Amino acid sequence: MAAQDDNETPDARATTTDAASAVATHGSNEIVSEIARRRTFAIISHPDAGKTTLTEKLLLYGGAIHLAGSVKARRAARHATSDWMKLEQERGISITSSVMQFEWEGYQLNLLDTPGHQDFSEDTYRTLIAADSAVMLLDNRKGIEEQTRKLFAVCHRRRTPMFVFVNKCDRWGEPPLKLLDDVEAELGLACFPVTWPIAADTQLIGVYDRIERAVHLFEREGHHGQKRTRVRMAELDSTEARELLGTEAHDRLIEEITLLDAAGNGFDAGAVLEGRLAPAFFGSALTNFGVEPFLRHFLRLAPPPGPRESSNGLIQPEHPDLTGFVFKIQANMDPNHRDRIAFARLCSGKLTRGMKAKLTRTGKPMTLAAPHFFFAQDRAIADEAYAGDVVGIPNHGTLRIGDTLTDGEELNFVGVPSFAPEILRRVRLPDAMKAKKLKKALQEMAEEGVVQVFRPRDGSPALVGVVGPLQLDVLKERLKAEYGLEVGFDTSEFQLARWISGERKDMDAFTSANGSGLAEDLDGDLVFLARNQFYLDYTRERAAGVRFEDIKDVRKAEAA
Repeated sequence: MAAQDDNETPDARATTTDAASAVATHGSNEIVSEIARRRTFAIISHPDAGKTTLTEKLLLYGGAIHLAGSVKARRAARHATSDWMKLEQERGISITSSVMQFEWEGYQLNLLDTPGHQDFSEDTYRTLIAADSAVMLLDNRKGIEEQTRKLFAVCHRRRTPMFVFVNKCDRWGEPPLKLLDDVEAELGLACFPVTWPIAADTQLIGVYDRIERAVHLFEREGHHGQKRTRVRMAELDSTEARELLGTEAHDRLIEEITLLDAAGNGFDAGAVLEGRLAPAFFGSALTNFGVEPFLRHFLRLAPPPGPRESSNGLIQPEHPDLTGFVFKIQANMDPNHRDRIAFARLCSGKLTRGMKAKLTRTGKPMTLAAPHFFFAQDRAIADEAYAGDVVGIPNHGTLRIGDTLTDGEELNFVGVPSFAPEILRRVRLPDAMKAKKLKKALQEMAEEGVVQVFRPRDGSPALVGVVGPLQLDVLKERLKAEYGLEVGFDTSEFQLARWISGERKDMDAFTSANGSGLAEDLDGDLVFLARNQFYLDYTRERAAGVRFEDIKDVRKAEAA
């Protein structure tokens, strides 16, 4: 960790000047004050780093739930709040993004829980677009892992403010300083440790809060982290702290903190907001150690909603017109009603229940009759919502991923991606009489983002595209449970798909020469299907003027 001015260690007042003050300078009206207290954030990690467990504990300490569940506990009385899908509960993993909204100490939190498994990375990437900051969760034994690197890269490209939580410190792991040095060396992200682990006999017993200058000593209790953990606090240099920790642990802590103050990174609130410096925290989500100090500092240091890029330039959150974009579609959250919910991130203005907004893609107005706030699967009517909030909009196929809603000037938000699939399969339907039903089901699944569907121009059966094989399991399970369709999958002659574009004459020549390898996606955009990488490269070299893309901004073409 690079040395900086050792006088830059922040105190409680200097460092907690809310990023909201940047918004508040624009005025003091209702919209501005509501925006200033909102925090919309996502948690990212490699699988099994404890992301869903941390989500549960933030909800527990935020007062949103009274008993935390665990997806790994075989005898748990309940499943993790954020994992509501049956397949998630059976496999103990997060398959779909969830939204948890709750208030705590004057803040309105929009917590976006994302799938950690790489097979569902597309859902995660889109959810990150809707977040204003991200918490990067690390396993204290493994540090930076493959999926962490990929998700960090998405955040880094958007300069998303980052926070680091080193998890599983209740067990012996890598030295704390090495973990933070690895973050800086591998990701180019400097870290400022806000809390520091305190160990005695290789056991985590508490954390030291460098901002509050206080020792938090946690009590081990018999509720296995399902309830808030009791904590005793003392100033570092006090006799009480020495008695609580023991002389050896207390002396070692003072030595470590002295080293951090002398040789560690200094705190810079501007660098945090620019995504160059990450406040870092240590703890154990399983035992609740270090969770509450993290939550309190995170809410004070994380930014409120910021401006969003659109076809009309940056849209400021305090702009009076309502604007927002759809980043996720989820169907059948309530199996009794076969509902369909579009999750929209509000970017500016105020939403009022019953108001009308224009869907830019179609140019038609739609009434926001029953917008919802969500707490995983549970929901409540949203009479009002503001920039930064995520609302669920019930609809019957009207809204798609990437759609923009506005009650003012016509515009499109950009940057909501679709990624070229890594696996292409044909769906095998034993009962040919249900072909029409399958076509409708695949259409809805594609609109929801579960899979991509490509319909070849030569009239051959449609192909489904996924990032990883686990997505096929989800598709098969949902087609059976929600549509009554028993399906299988056959290998396709095609392995790769790329979106193609170019000038009219170049495209006409290309499509004429490659008709058997062309398909259309959900939006009707042209896709080239290749049998292998060699064939793709061969075709690309000879296709003058044609662009081959493996990432598609689902609204970029309309916004241009």
